[in-house]
Amino acid sequence: MPKCDGCGNDYDKAFQIVVSNKTYTFDSFECAINQLAPTCTHCGVRIIGHGLEKSGAMFCCNHCAEKEGVTELRDRS
Repeated sequence: MPKCDGCGNDYDKAFQIVVSNKTYTFDSFECAINQLAPTCTHCGVRIIGHGLEKSGAMFCCNHCAEKEGVTELRDRS
């Protein structure tokens, strides 16, 4: 059985995600999120949705961006 790259669990329903030509195997979305989702520059939370970005910094919300002094953001979705 494939082994999860996040928790090491052997699971017959594991799935794979390819990011930048590297293949990862996970047994749950939770493990995939914990391993691959970007983190907010301000609060450190994993960004599950689109998030916000300014000059390479990722933010989970406008509030966190403002706390880091970012005042002009554009939605790229």
